[in-house]
Amino acid sequence: MVAQDFKVDLDKALVFQVGHLGEAYQEWVHQPIVSKEGPRFFESEFWEFLTRTVWWAVPVIWLPVVFYSISVSVRMGHTFPEIVLMVVSGIFVWTLLEYTLHRFLFHFETNSYWWNTLHYLLHGCHHKHPMDGLRLVFPPAATAVLCIPFFNLVKLMASPTVAPALFGGGLLGYVMYDCTHYYLHHGQPSSEVPRNLKKYHLNHHFRIQDKGFGITSSLWDRVFGTLPQSKAAKKVR
Repeated sequence: MVAQDFKVDLDKALVFQVGHLGEAYQEWVHQPIVSKEGPRFFESEFWEFLTRTVWWAVPVIWLPVVFYSISVSVRMGHTFPEIVLMVVSGIFVWTLLEYTLHRFLFHFETNSYWWNTLHYLLHGCHHKHPMDGLRLVFPPAATAVLCIPFFNLVKLMASPTVAPALFGGGLLGYVMYDCTHYYLHHGQPSSEVPRNLKKYHLNHHFRIQDKGFGITSSLWDRVFGTLPQSKAAKKVR
C-alpha cells in the first residue's frame, strides 16, 4: 500500500494518506508546518470531531475523577499525610510514564502503511502541525479507554485502600501534563521557570527531535541521558 514518490495533499483528509509515504514518512512528519489552523484528519464528521479537543476539557472532565478517586481512600480511613504521600507518588509515577510513552511509543520509527498511519494519529500529527490548538491535548474518549487498564494495573500494585488515591495522583499528573503541554505551545510565560520549559520543549519540536522527551520537567531526560545539548555547548566542541 506504500506508493513510490507519493505526495501528501494537505487540502484533503490526511490520516489515510500518510501511510503511502513509506520510508519517506519519517522525514516528512518531522518537517513542521507552523500554523494554528490544523489539517483535516478524516472525511467523516464524527471521527473528525473526536480528534479535536479544547484544552480546558481536560481539567473539566478529569479533575472530578481525580477528587473522587482520592476521596475513596480518604473514606477508607487514611490520614491527610498518607493521602498526600499517595497523591504525590502517583504524580511522580506519571512523570516517568510521560517520559516513557513519549520516548518509546510516540517516537518509534515506522515505514509501512498502517504503522505510519498509527504513528501519525498517536503523535506524528503533533510534530507535523505543532501549533494545532485543537490537537494538543489527548481526546477524552481515548483517555477514558486507557484509564481502565491503568487503574487495573494500579490495583495490582497497591492495596485496595491505597489504589484509588494513587490512581487519582497519577491522573492528576496527567491533567497537569496536558495543560502544561498546551501552555508551552500557546502561552507567553513571563517568569523564568515556565519560559525555560517552553524553550526546552520547542527545542524538541524544531531543533533536536530525538532528545528532550520530558514535558513537565527535564528530570527523566537527565536520568536517562536524553538531555539535548545546548547550542553554546555545541559551539565549544
